[in-house]
Amino acid sequence: MTMVELRAKGVSATLDCSVGHIADFAVKTGNRIVRPLHRAPWVDDASEPLPDGLPENVARLSGDFFCAPFSRNDIEDGPPHGWAANSAWDFVEETEIADGRTTRFRLRRRVMGAVVEKLLTLRDGHPFLYQEHRLIGGLGAVPVAHHTMIRMAKGGRLAFSPKRAALTPDAPLETDPSRGRSLFAYPARTSDLSKLPLADGTAADLSIYPPGERHEDFVTLVEEAHTGIGYTAIARHAERDLVIVLKNPASLPATMLWYSNGGRNYAPWNGRHVGVLGIEDACSAIGHRQSLEDNAIRREGAATAITLDPSGQVVIRQVIGCLDRKGIPASVHADRETSVLNLAFENGSTERIPFDTTFLD
Repeated sequence: MTMVELRAKGVSATLDCSVGHIADFAVKTGNRIVRPLHRAPWVDDASEPLPDGLPENVARLSGDFFCAPFSRNDIEDGPPHGWAANSAWDFVEETEIADGRTTRFRLRRRVMGAVVEKLLTLRDGHPFLYQEHRLIGGLGAVPVAHHTMIRMAKGGRLAFSPKRAALTPDAPLETDPSRGRSLFAYPARTSDLSKLPLADGTAADLSIYPPGERHEDFVTLVEEAHTGIGYTAIARHAERDLVIVLKNPASLPATMLWYSNGGRNYAPWNGRHVGVLGIEDACSAIGHRQSLEDNAIRREGAATAITLDPSGQVVIRQVIGCLDRKGIPASVHADRETSVLNLAFENGSTERIPFDTTFLD
């Protein structure tokens, strides 16, 4: 079974078991179905030959996937973003719960000796995909991240839980003008998300997507110390909806934003991978080795790797949701007493959405 479809009332998801990517996530809201996640145009085009040696995570680039390690796999032998994003997962079991179901998958390969399991939960009437990854056993430390990708046909606005700083890496994603183009200054740091330095001396407001045309860029947002839920909210203009990506800042203290907006000219990108924003909640720097050493994110006070437990497990959780709602929230709060996610908007309105408020504990 390459594709496994999961369903609950009003919500569905499909896992591409060949690589562990979420191939589709759909929410029925009102009279329409919204699909917030991106799937690369070459994935379903069998007529197009892909470059030799292309990593499977790029060849099957879809929706969201779990990275262990994130980025360069330069300690243990394996592809970029690790085997969890590049190789097969097996269906293990589906478990009925009170208001939905949880489906468990297991990665065929190991990561630093750890067994990796993926648990996807859908609940009736909840516009969310609840994701849990378990790294069971193993030895050493590994950086981890989700790789959620949101598609915006005509841009959108963003809001975030409190961030300490925004950091760009030492070098841009694209350095050769014949192959691609980056806009941000590298390296750069700002504590004001409305003023990220650009290479031309101006600044970009990270609450607005896209910050420019035809570019490929990357920035890491380091979470500020707070007791609330970690979130990224995206109000998509053309799609007229609100996408929410949620995390526990204690386990994923960084949110890495990948701007893929037509800035790569070479195959398979060919300038057509546009309007894509990666929301990559992470405990990581750029690559396995760098994550274990001194790095800019660690100097901001954030962890950049998890330590595996040879006799136990480490659990990483994340939630993706989508609402038929315009506007951007000024705050996002999980109300444990009523089991709802409270959203307060800039215009003073509020919305209460059914939510498993204990999931991200």
